[in-house]
This record gives sequence, C-alpha cells and structure tokens, in this order.
Amino acid sequence: MRSLHIAGTGMLAQQTNVEVISNNIANMSTTGYKRRRAEFQDLLYQNLRRVGSQSADTGSVLPSGAQIGLGVKTGAVYRITEQGSLSQTGNRFDIAVRGNGYFQVQLPSGETAYTRDGTFALSPEGVIVTADGFVVGPGITIPANATDVTINATGEVLAKLDGQVQPQNVGQIQLAVFANEGGLEAIGDNLLLATPGSGAAQAGAPGTPGYGQVMQGFVETSNVNVVQEITNLITAQRAYEMNSRVISASDEMLSTLSRLR
Repeated sequence: MRSLHIAGTGMLAQQTNVEVISNNIANMSTTGYKRRRAEFQDLLYQNLRRVGSQSADTGSVLPSGAQIGLGVKTGAVYRITEQGSLSQTGNRFDIAVRGNGYFQVQLPSGETAYTRDGTFALSPEGVIVTADGFVVGPGITIPANATDVTINATGEVLAKLDGQVQPQNVGQIQLAVFANEGGLEAIGDNLLLATPGSGAAQAGAPGTPGYGQVMQGFVETSNVNVVQEITNLITAQRAYEMNSRVISASDEMLSTLSRLR
C-alpha cells in the first residue's frame, strides 16, 4: 500500500521539523543566532490517468486526470535573518550590528568567516579578537598605553592615549554583506562561510548605504521567538501523530485482507 510509504515520509519530515525547532530553542540565548525554518516539498506523482491525454478518438481530452502523490521530502532549511534585540553589556569591546552586515573573522586556516556575534576582546598583543582568539578584520591593534577606547557608529576605533588630548584613530571595523544571506554555510561557533549560493562578500564601512551601523557596549541577542517555536513544536507533534495514525490504519487494512478466506 502506498499509504504506508507516504505516511513514513511524513513522519520523517516532521522529525526533521522538530529537530530544526529544537535547535532554535536550544540557541535562544546564543548571541547573534538566527532562527531556522524547515521547508518541505511534495515527492513525485504516479499518473493513473494522465491529465490532458485523449479519452476518445474524437479528440476529447481528460480535464483533470488522476495523480497519486508519493509523500513529502525536506526541501531546505532557511535562515531567518531578521534583526535580533540589542542587549547592553557594558563591555567596551562588545559590538552589535544594527542593520545589514557581518563582522569578518580571520580563521587560522587563512579563510575569512563571518559572524553577527560581536563578543570581542583583546589578545595579549592588543589586537581585537573573538572569544576564540580569532582576529576581527581588518585587524586593529589597540596601543598598550591607551586609557580608553571608543568605537563610533561608523566603526572607527578611537584610542585615548595617556598624555594626549585628541583620541587617536587606530583603524575602522569593516562589515560584509551578501546578495543572499541564506546561502551562507554555518560551521558552528557562531561562524558562517561564504558559498556560491551566498555570492561573494562585499566589504564596506558601517553606516554607508547598504550597511548597518555598529553600537559599542551592546551585543545582538538571538531572534528566536520562544512562544512561536513552542507553537510550531506542538503543530509538528500533532502532524507526526496524524501520520502515525495513517500507518496504523493502513496496517489494519492489510490485516483485514490477510484474514480473508
């Protein structure tokens, strides 16, 4: 019976849906996390009577035909890139992006990764780095004798040096934007890599057209809506149960056939 296989694909699809939702809930407190949404597609169809085929030699055609669907499959898991809330931390090296753009991170492999997690600090050499010690592009060094550091909305890093009135500009943080943010590949640790699907990174200064501004002393929180995720979880659970009932009903029908004498 086709219904056994069809309901099985439905249960697998809802299992994937629950896994995506559970990952969203698990990362509800992850800085810069963007929630995911599973999308599904129907499988191939079997034509019992092909629509549009001739039903008589007079030229009459079938107006609808008869197609039997074979179930569902996972089409994609999209990343929802809407802005998360900004949370004030008081740490002068924490930076949040308000608007479009990703921080650029130089990996030990030489690749450039991208992130919305602006939880930054200083390395022993005074370079602005991520929580894992990776250099934040373009690589800005804070002088050892700096008494204060200010990062303005356009990403300029201004160091107040001991004995000087005017702060010194030691660099400017750059942001990267993509034609298709959903095409970025997540590799964990709040990092993303560019792919052919995302297009090449376009780097620019914060505050310029198409790029967001940065805010010192803030971080962007996860954009996960817990109430919505719990609602989606209940819906997925009910859909899973309905597919399991289809399997039970199909099994009962097969049992009835097997008892025929």
